[in-house]
Amino acid sequence: MTPSDLNNLSHSLIKEALAVGADSADAIAIQGTSVSVDVRNGALEQAERSEGIDFGLRVFVGQKQASVSSSDTSIDIIKEMSIRAVAMANEAPEDPYAGLADATDLITAWDIEALQLFDNTHEPTAKDLQDDALMAECAAMKIKGVTQVQQATCAYGTHQIWLAASNGFSGGYGRTDRATSCVAIAGSGAGMERDYSGDSRIFQNDLRCSNEIGREAGKRAVERIGARKPPTGTFPVLFDERISSSLISHLLAAANGSAVARGASWLRGKLGTQILPKELNLIEDPHRPRTSGTRPFDAEGLPTQRRAIIENGVLLGWTLDLASARKLDMTSTANAARGTGGTPGPTNWNVSLNGGTASRDDLISDMGTGLLVTSMIGSTINPNTGDYSRGAAGFWVENGAISYPVNECTIAGELPKMMLGIIPANDGRTHLSRVVPSLLIPRMSVAGN
Repeated sequence: MTPSDLNNLSHSLIKEALAVGADSADAIAIQGTSVSVDVRNGALEQAERSEGIDFGLRVFVGQKQASVSSSDTSIDIIKEMSIRAVAMANEAPEDPYAGLADATDLITAWDIEALQLFDNTHEPTAKDLQDDALMAECAAMKIKGVTQVQQATCAYGTHQIWLAASNGFSGGYGRTDRATSCVAIAGSGAGMERDYSGDSRIFQNDLRCSNEIGREAGKRAVERIGARKPPTGTFPVLFDERISSSLISHLLAAANGSAVARGASWLRGKLGTQILPKELNLIEDPHRPRTSGTRPFDAEGLPTQRRAIIENGVLLGWTLDLASARKLDMTSTANAARGTGGTPGPTNWNVSLNGGTASRDDLISDMGTGLLVTSMIGSTINPNTGDYSRGAAGFWVENGAISYPVNECTIAGELPKMMLGIIPANDGRTHLSRVVPSLLIPRMSVAGN
């Protein structure tokens, strides 16, 4: 289907819903193509290709709402969906916060070309993807100490999205993505260790070379040979740039309007207070070109905009869609996201935490004795208090230098205190949707031996 076809489909859904009793409605249609190739031991292990269209219809009857979805675009199915959706809405409970955006608040114009979300380069063939994956695997196997490559994968995808609503909004855009990843294993028997590398971009010519990705995965795996548990105690913990965005994700989750409205947020009641060091700013920019979190409008047709979530360490606002904004008696920040099968919910677009002046190596030198975390598994996060506990692996630091690899340990702390003590490095990767440098927390509990 062309964008015009998706537009027509969305409006057909709305027209049918209004005809069978809906007071208002919106619809989203997504057409996608994805191709992925996995190789192992120098041979093709798996190749997948999928093409399809999915669409969803949300209807309102008074303050009641319901959603339905399908992948069958026949007119009979569209009519049946509309009837079913309206019947479901009639049986749903009243929701005083449900409803479409006011027509005067809708976006009216945008420059989709300036956002650079779609790569017009020809779709890679399955052989192109296989060759890149084999290149990554070969590069990893050339690293001394690597015993096998668990998997090397290359993938490509393209999506066309269209959103329309009975309040007059109608708009869509396309996006592409291209990715390569490699997981390498070093050592043998009980001493086997693994690590990975990868890259994902909107434009194929921005993607890192497969050779580089494979070599990095291999080197990282070899560096982990001989990992053991670290000592138990209270130490500085440095979150490597690879995983530091997880810390900021916990902060963003607590600043999500849906969580705040439910009372399930350790940030509740802290608007206007300092939650990060004074020199730090957390900025959301949904208009950053060639970035996965970029979009001109949100899932409710509101214009997205650059905003400061945290400025000079002070929390300035929540992340809101229309429903959560109404619950909190505030204004939507145009952060609604949705799939085809449900109602919108608030989420974040591109987010950047400004870096410091020190490099990661400088922070390692400054921390003296402590833990450098490069990977984590599992989590226990109390959303109400911010109590934090996660399994971790990485490297033990002694006298300001990496001493040996570690695994099977747990790090713990309290997110409010951790956030106030953050010391950032200067190594954030600016092409990512979440630009977060390595982060040093001066004191955390480490449970090892």
